[in-house]
Amino acid sequence: MRTFYFLLFLLSIPLLCPAHEGENFIASDMLANMKPGDKAALLMVHFGTTHDDTRALTIDGINAKTHKAFPDLEMREAFTSRIIIRRLKARGIKKLTPLDAMLRLRSEGYTHVIVQSTNIIDGVEMEALRRDMESVQPFFKEIRIGTPLLYSTEDAEKVVSILGNRLDATAQGKKVSSKKNMEHFVLVGHGTYTPSTAIYSQMDYMLKAYGLSNFHVGTIEGYPSFETMLSQLKAGKAKQVTLVPFMFVAGDHAKNDIAGEWKEALEKEGYAVNVRMEGMGQIPEIQEIFIDHIRFSLKHRMLDIMDKKAAYAAGKDE
Repeated sequence: MRTFYFLLFLLSIPLLCPAHEGENFIASDMLANMKPGDKAALLMVHFGTTHDDTRALTIDGINAKTHKAFPDLEMREAFTSRIIIRRLKARGIKKLTPLDAMLRLRSEGYTHVIVQSTNIIDGVEMEALRRDMESVQPFFKEIRIGTPLLYSTEDAEKVVSILGNRLDATAQGKKVSSKKNMEHFVLVGHGTYTPSTAIYSQMDYMLKAYGLSNFHVGTIEGYPSFETMLSQLKAGKAKQVTLVPFMFVAGDHAKNDIAGEWKEALEKEGYAVNVRMEGMGQIPEIQEIFIDHIRFSLKHRMLDIMDKKAAYAAGKDE
């Protein structure tokens, strides 16, 4: 029955208002506004990973999918982690930083760029990306930065629906006979020290609000913490736990922190623990959310808050 309601919910999402329009975005078709001689590109920005297996399924996978979705845009790639870039370089693999990728695009005559990251939340990585783009803005006619996976309430609702259907189907497939033996899923995010860590609490709340009482969220470096998640497992009288990386790739954190430290700690508490070694970036429906964000960026631009304040000062109603 729960799966049926999730399917109804998933079908209802496209009927919602376009994400963000009328809030801090306004309609503006970037490609239609270009002049003769202008050139447009799409820069896909990833934190990166040194693990070839998960990179092929996530980063390479979404790069190929976006290239197919936007054949008229020149597509480039950049990694933000300097540590990962350095380690890959030692293996003979060169990856550009977003700043270097933008400067190369400028040298090749590109005037308009959509920059889309595969970050999960709007945290410090997005802040650094925006600062990089501000530094090269004078060299381009327009740069638009797409939003991360979880930017709007609608984004979070879509992810809840996707994971609810995908993971709860796994539990149902194991023929759980009773609530007492129900499989509990723990989504483990990276976390951050900034207020944007609150999105993980929103996800935990929303999962339960939509009836997924056996879903919990924890973070490695933020809130909810391991202890917060553990208290929820105890309150739910859980016995079987599956840890799921709530990260774009299933790399170092997934293999060391989640499959290592978190699994061992939960087993010491008496839980039977499995790890679903799957990065969020390899889920087709999650990839589609990022692609939808690119489509949105092509048709909308972000309205600067000072422009809105100026409009209010001119007498327009808030």
